Amino acid sequence: MFVLELTYTAPLDRIDAVLPEHVDWLKAHYAAGTFLASGRKVPRDGGVILAVGVDRAAVEEITRTDPFTLAGLAAYTVTEFVASTTAPALDAYREQLPAS
Repeated sequence: MFVLELTYTAPLDRIDAVLPEHVDWLKAHYAAGTFLASGRKVPRDGGVILAVGVDRAAVEEITRTDPFTLAGLAAYTVTEFVASTTAPALDAYREQLPAS
């Protein structure tokens, strides 16, 4: 599983101008089963996305296709983690810890 943290690198008026395209991009990745949750950070200086089902290289490529990234408005940090414990609603995404 991956935490995708984006940080805005432009003023909010420029972010808002591209927001509809960003939302369409999010919807496409939800439909593909890659994104589980997303939302704005508080304070509003970026956002967070939980992603699954792909390797790190594929996730990093996905972040490069975000309209915010393409317009030079945001930068991503990708953190991979093993979701060894989940809420019941996320049981399908629970992962085993690697053998020591």
